[in-house]
Amino acid sequence: MASRLTTFIVVLIVTGTLVAGLIVGAQREDEDGPVDLIITNGQVFTGAGGALAEAVAVRGNKILKVGSNRDVKRLRRRQTVSIDAHGATVLAGFNDSHAHLILGGLGLKQLDLLNARTLDAIKDTVREYATANADRPWVLGRGWYYEPFGTSLPTRLLLDSLVADRPAFLTAYDGHTGWANSRALAAAGITRRTKDPKHGRIVRDARTGEPTGALVESAMALMDAVAPQPTREDRLQALRDAVSLAHSLGVTSAQDLDSSPEDFDLYDTLRRSGELDLRIYAAIGAEPGVTPAELERYSQLRKQFPDDPLLKAGAIKLYADGVVESYTAAMLAPYANRRTTGSANFTPLELSRIVTLLDKQGWQVMIHAIGDRAIRMSLDAFEHASSVNPAPERGRRHRIEHIETIDPADIPRFATLGVVASMQPDHGDPSPDLITVWKTNLGEPRDSHAWMYGSLLAAGAHIAFGSDWPVVSLDPRFGIHVAATRTAPNGLPEGGWIPSEKLALSDALRAYTAGGAWASFDEQRKGTLEPGMLADIVILTGDIFTDPPRALDSEVAVTIFDGRVVYERGSKPPATN
Repeated sequence: MASRLTTFIVVLIVTGTLVAGLIVGAQREDEDGPVDLIITNGQVFTGAGGALAEAVAVRGNKILKVGSNRDVKRLRRRQTVSIDAHGATVLAGFNDSHAHLILGGLGLKQLDLLNARTLDAIKDTVREYATANADRPWVLGRGWYYEPFGTSLPTRLLLDSLVADRPAFLTAYDGHTGWANSRALAAAGITRRTKDPKHGRIVRDARTGEPTGALVESAMALMDAVAPQPTREDRLQALRDAVSLAHSLGVTSAQDLDSSPEDFDLYDTLRRSGELDLRIYAAIGAEPGVTPAELERYSQLRKQFPDDPLLKAGAIKLYADGVVESYTAAMLAPYANRRTTGSANFTPLELSRIVTLLDKQGWQVMIHAIGDRAIRMSLDAFEHASSVNPAPERGRRHRIEHIETIDPADIPRFATLGVVASMQPDHGDPSPDLITVWKTNLGEPRDSHAWMYGSLLAAGAHIAFGSDWPVVSLDPRFGIHVAATRTAPNGLPEGGWIPSEKLALSDALRAYTAGGAWASFDEQRKGTLEPGMLADIVILTGDIFTDPPRALDSEVAVTIFDGRVVYERGSKPPATN
């Protein structure tokens, strides 16, 4: 018996030694093979915790090694592309968790009012664009803010004075209100007798009942039948332009919300031609009255575009409410300056029904919810779905999009229910010419419950950051700056707006990288700089790990996608907005 035991132990030792030798040999052979790209002399933020590293090695489209300059430089071979970061920050490629790529790409060739912060600036910009584009049958654009118009919405008479010779229709920066001139209203047949569409409103003169020119929420769709619509080729080029702009800003992944079945054809066209150098998780936009036939069509899309590192479906987006500025965000209590609590697109029962159905079918559900009542309704719906449906094999990662003002009592529910807080911190830029109407409409104390990502993270919620482009810039630096400082780009207000909600710079960066990967079920392949992860990397022009953090002081120097350099600063810049 003792002899057999001794023999067995010896066999185990020998076997263990052989296995260990094979593993070590495999590791040695792995590092001795070809290395395609190395980055040295960087402040490498891995996103996985621990101290900053110095260098990264890439083989093919995967990260091979992250470590010291010495460890990585010894892997260099004759064919290796070497990039010196010169002490600048190196990060995983940014993952925009909430964008509208084709809409943003189309906007690059339209009138852009994002930088027109005063009424005079709006007037000048519209006039100049109309003059420079006299051959266009309509003047179309977006980006105007509510602040220059005070407590009112812009009127057709004002736009008539700027564009009198043809129809003009301009969408607000948030995409929830349209501004039409008289010719556009006439083209659409909108008169005092036109009924408000469901979930929309034609703003009317209180005395005459005539349309003022402002169209709220679904009423904007009345223009779609008459305004020029982009062709398939226009939309395809818009997607190309969006990818090019994303590269220049270090964005290597984007979650495209409100995608239509036709949009998937465009994504796939670029994928098949080798032009889709951006990882896209496309969420299908669904109306409140989505039909079984539409859901079946969506299910076919999910089968056609299953989990894939480059392009996939799997999510459906719903709208629970509108926005604070036009009083369409659903609030628990009336607005401070108007006797309304806003408008929800669902009753609580309707929202629970559709969410429970989608959850049962295995969809990830994303809900646009800005007001505290809409957020509570959404959490209630997710809670009900989880109580009646078995958990899917991959788990639940339902999401609430925006979360601009939340009742503090609902903050712990995100972690309890496993709901992702998908937020766009640049919307909370505290510049007075951007946030005044928002704060005035809500009043105190609700305006102090604004963009509470600090509290959500502290309560254990998963945070994912995005831009909501073209609502604001696609540039991640702006959102990171606001999240880490709670200030406008000029550094005001001193100390930050609601400073208790600041994030550490590292947490803000993780929300824009690893957080986005988690939110799209991709954390196993991207979001951090670790061996085996996809080689999507951004190199900045400086070190942003300063005190206080100054993300806006650095620009993107190099963007690497799938192990290839797709952007270098100094090359021809893409169009921006």
